[in-house]
Amino acid sequence: MSKGAMVEADASVQRLVEAAEPEFDALCDRIEKRVFRREVRQRLRGYLKGLVAPLPRKNGWQLAEALGETTPDGVQRLLNQAVWDAEAVRDDLRAYVVDHLGDEDGILVIDETGFLKKGTQSAGVKRQYSGTAGRIENCQIGVFLVYATKTGRTFLDRELYLPREWAEDTRRRNDAGIPEDVVFQTKPELARRMVLRALDAGVLCAYVTGDEVYGADRRLRLELEERKQGFVLAVTNNEALWCETDKGPAQVRAKAIAEGLSEGDWQEMSCGDGAKGPRLYNWARVPLYRQSDPQWEHWLLLRRSIEKPDERAYYVVFAPHGTSLEALARVAGRRWAIEECFETAKGLVGLDQYEVRKWPAWYRYITLSMLAHAFLTVVQAQAVRGEARNSVDRRWRI
Repeated sequence: MSKGAMVEADASVQRLVEAAEPEFDALCDRIEKRVFRREVRQRLRGYLKGLVAPLPRKNGWQLAEALGETTPDGVQRLLNQAVWDAEAVRDDLRAYVVDHLGDEDGILVIDETGFLKKGTQSAGVKRQYSGTAGRIENCQIGVFLVYATKTGRTFLDRELYLPREWAEDTRRRNDAGIPEDVVFQTKPELARRMVLRALDAGVLCAYVTGDEVYGADRRLRLELEERKQGFVLAVTNNEALWCETDKGPAQVRAKAIAEGLSEGDWQEMSCGDGAKGPRLYNWARVPLYRQSDPQWEHWLLLRRSIEKPDERAYYVVFAPHGTSLEALARVAGRRWAIEECFETAKGLVGLDQYEVRKWPAWYRYITLSMLAHAFLTVVQAQAVRGEARNSVDRRWRI
């Protein structure tokens, strides 16, 4: 966002926050049971209020000033030494989001984002590809799970990616406070943990979606199938998929399957509205070979640019029998909800503005930032549903 746009966004958010003090108190009551000391409970409440306030930066100094403190020592203790359980607060966050936004047609979206960092001491930092920067940078990578419903979209879970060289370096692990039970896991493995954690907790969900990094994880796809959990997961054009051929069932690359389609197989339709109106593409689907299940279907879903027909995207689909092509296209389009969450969380609640190096502190800061984002999402949904409908600036939709 431009500086002027951010000012307008902050003003819109501040109006929401000022009108929602009872909701903020109720949220704080949820998480304060995880904290034993009164001083820490008060600072946790103030810290969360600072994250939703229109501060220029959500760093230690400015959050301390918002709390009326002359140094950042107190807020640093909250993230580094104070006794409270970030995983339990994460569970509270998930319950809060489901209570207010839960919908059986909801979508779970998985993706990663980069946090640019200097130096070599922050947990998990290294020179690696960051989709945020679009290049290799010195950064940390966080893998996130977002819940998107017709009411709103916000975060449910997070994991910090620990590169193999970090996982195998005892000195660096100890210096960064990485627990002994944390081992190297790929980004898809981290995503799978979060998705299954949400499903085990009873999060209402019609589909799981994500980009090619996560769609390539066949174990994730198989586990979702076993749970009868629908998904629309992107894959590369080289993904080998079982389909019917002239010689019977065989594995065929996704690109080769697409090349067998005729022009009449494609249909133009929208996968949802964007900033400039409906996002129109050509769509098609091809049944994939699986053991017969009368209640579920497997498809290769294909998206083609209208202006540049050679630009295609591929998705493996597991969906209830009778699901329309239009419905699948719209699920595929919901994947962008997580990009919007990254943008608003970084712009409004400081998701990328932390100044911590140790592993536990990263989880604490990110969890509180996600909680702040969830609060803003909920109060906006309440405003849209209630009498304040006309006062909400929809350009700053959380």
